[in-house]
Amino acid sequence: QYELGESGGGFVQPGGSLRLSCTASGFTLSDAAIAWFRSTPGKEREGISCISSSNEDTYYEPNMKGRFTISIDKTKSTVYLQINSLQPEDTAVYYCAATRRASKCYLAAANWYQYWGQGTQVTVAS
Repeated sequence: QYELGESGGGFVQPGGSLRLSCTASGFTLSDAAIAWFRSTPGKEREGISCISSSNEDTYYEPNMKGRFTISIDKTKSTVYLQINSLQPEDTAVYYCAATRRASKCYLAAANWYQYWGQGTQVTVAS
């Protein structure tokens, strides 16, 4: 059984930072594409960043560059999303998603990803 699990969300004041984790179980991340998305009620789901585990190529949505950093630790089957300078508009549920046997990653087609985590809530408020 292939599963993803996110952790690291929480409540943070504006200007703070968080590191979200996405851990795969049942499969390794040796040749997978992994992405981070976020969802807020009333808004369309947003792609943030993705990474190809085979060559560690990364991609960021243009409006997400600068404050978000994606990274991978294949020995732990974990992908991280570092978020700095958090603002109230970053409040959302953050999801990771993965597709196995992929040499590239894509953010434009969320339904291309085979596996999704349950999400982790990030709340930014003073």
